[in-house]
Amino acid sequence: MDIKDFAKLIEQKHKELDEMIRRKMPVVAGRMAKDHFQNNFRLGGFVNGGLHPWPKSKRLSSGRTDAAGNYDTLLSGRNHLFKSIKYIPSDYRVKISNDVIYAPIHNWGGSVSVTVTDRMRRFAWAKYRETSGETKKNTGKKSRGKATSKRPTNPQAQMWKGLALTKKKKLNIHIPQRQFLGDSEELNEKIEKRIEKEIRTILNL
Repeated sequence: MDIKDFAKLIEQKHKELDEMIRRKMPVVAGRMAKDHFQNNFRLGGFVNGGLHPWPKSKRLSSGRTDAAGNYDTLLSGRNHLFKSIKYIPSDYRVKISNDVIYAPIHNWGGSVSVTVTDRMRRFAWAKYRETSGETKKNTGKKSRGKATSKRPTNPQAQMWKGLALTKKKKLNIHIPQRQFLGDSEELNEKIEKRIEKEIRTILNL
C-alpha cells in the first residue's frame, strides 16, 4: 500500500476513526486510568517512570496489632479514598478525579491547621487506650498526664496521648505527599498502544 492508497483508506474510514476517538477511547482510557491509579494503592507508591514509594504511615511502624495496623498506607477497611477515584468521559477527552475532601492534601502533601476540641481530646484518649492496650480505668482523670504504667507504649499510642494532653488550641499537622493521581509515563504508553490497536483494527492493518 502506497501513501495515496493509505490516504484514501483513512478518508473512507474517517467516520469510524472519529467515532473511536470521540466516544470509545475516552471511556476506555478512563477505565485504564482508574485501574492504573488504584493499583498505586496496592503498590504503595506512584508509578511514573518507575515506582516512587510513599512514605510509610506511622501506624505501620507502631507495632499495632489491631485491624487498622494490617492495612497498607492510604488503605483502610472502607478504602474510601481508593474507591472514590472516578472518570467522566466526554467527546475526545476524559476527566479523572477524586472528590474526597482530603484527597488533595494526600496527593500533593502540605500542612493543615486543626482546632483542638474537647470531643477531639475524648477521641484521642479512646484511641490511646485502643493502641496502648490500657483500660479506661488506667487512664482515669487522676492519672492523666502521669505515667500510669511501666509498660512502654508504642509511638502511635504516644501520639494520641500527646494530642489528648496538649494545651494548644490549634495544631499544624504536616501531611507528606503520597501522590496517587497525576501524569504517568506508563499510563500514557498503555493508552497510546491501545489507540494504535483500535486504529489498526478499523483499518484492517
